Amino acid sequence: MKREIITTGDGSKTIHMPEWNEQYHSKHGALQEALHVFIEMGLKDTLSRKREHTIPISILEYGLGTGLNAMITAQFPTKFAINYTAVEAYPIVLSEAIEVNYGQLLGNQVLYEKLHQCEWERAVRLTDHFTIEKLEKKFDEINDESRFDIIYFDAFGPRVQPDLWTIEIFTAAYKALKKDGILTTYCAQGQARRNMQEAGFQIERLPGPPGKREMLRARKL
Repeated sequence: MKREIITTGDGSKTIHMPEWNEQYHSKHGALQEALHVFIEMGLKDTLSRKREHTIPISILEYGLGTGLNAMITAQFPTKFAINYTAVEAYPIVLSEAIEVNYGQLLGNQVLYEKLHQCEWERAVRLTDHFTIEKLEKKFDEINDESRFDIIYFDAFGPRVQPDLWTIEIFTAAYKALKKDGILTTYCAQGQARRNMQEAGFQIERLPGPPGKREMLRARKL
């Protein structure tokens, strides 16, 4: 499928797929969306409830994509070690990663290129506190149990890939989370929300990033 680089509303870039009229990140602002949905409403929420710094934070990302969410998480200042697992069925190539230019945007081109060039299927330590394991597989192959504190659910939207927003997918996500773990996503679609609830999640409707009225945070009680 054809992919092209576009500039979003906050000046950051993303990948656009004309055939689907879909982007890897919000056209209203790729960086703004990532910071709001995954850092503000995800990572910060979890860190605010943690007291024991010796226990690492475990994050699972559904859809590594451009690596933006992983990059801003790796750069987030925290005393906690972060173990980051990213699932991606169709990785982008390094030239696309360089073209979206998040390394320069975030002031660390070396780290961004390391993130994309590091080996798949094994844990790689990228910074003193951030370790990533990139897994090339589909969402329906995820079968972890009570392993993660946070899920960044950043799949393409249900308009173009409804099979990624099913009860079955969210049931596996629910199982993968630890008790009190959260799943955070930019999507606030009604059917997606109902599917999360059917899988067992308690849902919070939260203010969305620029260009979106709402987003969802789902909690495993």
